[in-house]
Amino acid sequence: MTGLPKWTLAAPLFGWTVIAASLAGVLQMAGPVLGPAVITAISAAGLIASVLAAVHHAEVIAHRIGEPFGTLVLALAVTIIEVALIVSLMIAAGPDGKELARDTVFAAVMLILNGVVGLCLVAGGARHHEQSFVQYGVSASLTVLAALATLTLVLPNYTTSLPGPQYTNGQLAFVAALSLLLYGTFMLVQTVRHRDYFLPPDRLEDETAHAPPPSVRTTWISSAFLLISLAVVVLLAKALAPAIEAGVMSAGAPKAVVGILISGLVLLPESIAAIRAARANRLQTSLNLALGSALATIGLTIPAVAILSLVTGLTLSLGLDAKSITLLALTLLVSTISLGNGRTTVLQGAVHLTILAAYIFTTVIP
Repeated sequence: MTGLPKWTLAAPLFGWTVIAASLAGVLQMAGPVLGPAVITAISAAGLIASVLAAVHHAEVIAHRIGEPFGTLVLALAVTIIEVALIVSLMIAAGPDGKELARDTVFAAVMLILNGVVGLCLVAGGARHHEQSFVQYGVSASLTVLAALATLTLVLPNYTTSLPGPQYTNGQLAFVAALSLLLYGTFMLVQTVRHRDYFLPPDRLEDETAHAPPPSVRTTWISSAFLLISLAVVVLLAKALAPAIEAGVMSAGAPKAVVGILISGLVLLPESIAAIRAARANRLQTSLNLALGSALATIGLTIPAVAILSLVTGLTLSLGLDAKSITLLALTLLVSTISLGNGRTTVLQGAVHLTILAAYIFTTVIP
């Protein structure tokens, strides 16, 4: 016996069954009988089930290996697969995909810093009134995030070697190397040099602190099924992208909305895990997961797409427009202030969610 609920093993297998049926043409043949809506619903069911399974397996692993390594497992796994998704979509889109990486990374950062963090602060504050965390670790994360976001998403607008929001090949290689170096340094600080900065301030508040950890066998099984579940999430999100894009276009919304929806689907496992941790009064875990995901999204995605651009010759447009830069600056400023004293309430969460609403609204109605 693995000690794992059977549904956590069956859900990703169901998702892979849906993917296999699609690749084999079974779903396409059943389309005229079932209808496109039913086919989309089946894919969505496999996606949601796999998301919930991924969250469960990530929590099993996190409980076994402890903080902050536990939160890194889900954040890095999702980000690596997200990078693979972006790269594959860029290759498929060709010259038309030059803004895809920028839009996806920016959407992920805004959804994490305002959506995930905001929901965590509201959910945790509503249940526990006030929550605490170690300010040193959060401040370090925000410092690195501000530098990465500015170097990759803002600075390209102000370089003059090339017209438009683009880097030259040399500039792109330099910024990609800086991003990897800065993210690697952060990982070293988080996991080795200053690991205590990212541990809960009072471990007695952790409702799972005294629960027996899972066995080694169970942990390995969860690790395998976490990867399986995350692969299903990304593949089904990619499969659902045409239906989502068609729905967005039929509603008359800008194409950038598609990036928000796809990013939201891919970030679902991290989001659910972070919110559940906040409700369990483990805000430090929530912030480790959210901020770590934002850092990994920039620190790994930008170098990956930079290498793709340099190798294939695809044009890469990274610079944000003025409206997006304003919202990014506001997000970083509010994050620094709201997470600046080691304690939070629902008020800070409400402010983050307000910025998220403004971002989504101005994306739909620019």
